Amino acid sequence: MRLSRLVLPWLALLVGSPALAKMVAKPVGWTLDGITFESVLVYDDASGAKRPGLVMVPNWYGIRDIAIEKAKAIAGKDYVILIADMYGERARPRSEAEARAATAPLYSDRNLMRARVGKAFSELSAATKAAPIDPARLAAIGFCFGGSAVLDLARSGSEAKAVIAFHGGLKTDDPGLAKSIKARVLVINGADDAGTLPDVPKFKDEMRASSVDWQFVEMGGAVHCFTEIEATSKTGNCRYDEKVAERAYAMMRAWLEESFVKK
Repeated sequence: MRLSRLVLPWLALLVGSPALAKMVAKPVGWTLDGITFESVLVYDDASGAKRPGLVMVPNWYGIRDIAIEKAKAIAGKDYVILIADMYGERARPRSEAEARAATAPLYSDRNLMRARVGKAFSELSAATKAAPIDPARLAAIGFCFGGSAVLDLARSGSEAKAVIAFHGGLKTDDPGLAKSIKARVLVINGADDAGTLPDVPKFKDEMRASSVDWQFVEMGGAVHCFTEIEATSKTGNCRYDEKVAERAYAMMRAWLEESFVKK
């Protein structure tokens, strides 16, 4: 399926987002632990108006054209988005096997996961000098694997105002880290996501044991991958759902707006 055909549903579902104007996608590089990472900064540069900045961690395929188009559609005129490279510039998975191999070290070493997503957030903060970002309004969003990553960002005690996980993994290596969360946490998962359902009770207990402002939303009839328009299968646990995606993005925008005005 052509990428242009895949992108069209985003333009329709992001109701309330102004029409895209002059979108740019600029490479942003950094080095951590001897590894070079190449991320992408996405925003509409037709206006110099300061706007919220978001770290976006894509699904386990990482940075590729479809993730950049997704970021552009979400950003519109409303946000500047830093698409985080979590693997290093030489790792660009092209298959499920390669994606599984790329994520394995991060799932097995959550300190590494937190360090890499934390570095991305610090680079977003630094980008306020080069892009129209309001440094007082920074947050993070993540999809599938990226949902796990941004939840770990929150658990690290990040200064992000909010983190939002879409059909993300809920497990943690240390439930006690929830007491360090400063961000407002919104998790939106499919009510029928077989991959995450077993972890829901422990995740809720983790949140309840902290003082965090959190919401866990189960989307009826949805499974995994419900925002991933390339997940075109009609069966299985990874399926795009346009209606559910539209509702989830509306929740995201409302959550971010509320988070940015909270004292």
